[in-house]
Amino acid sequence: MKSDAISYPPRGLSRDEAARYVGVGSTLFEEMVADGRMPRPKHINSRAVWDRVALDIAFTSLPDKHNGLQQLLERSKKGSKEIE
Repeated sequence: MKSDAISYPPRGLSRDEAARYVGVGSTLFEEMVADGRMPRPKHINSRAVWDRVALDIAFTSLPDKHNGLQQLLERSKKGSKEIE
């Protein structure tokens, strides 16, 4: 590959790079891909490559610590209102 004077992040990441990019280990990353929290890879010949932009979107969609709890509480309140 030819060297380039412009510096930019790669668009395609290996599994280990993608895991590091979102801040988790490769085993947890595989679990997140399997359960849909992270996107599936694109395939380039025999390589699995994760799209950095898709990872950004998936990461943004993850609940943060407080919002996750808030969403759980809201769902719990909705469920108890349906029972009444």
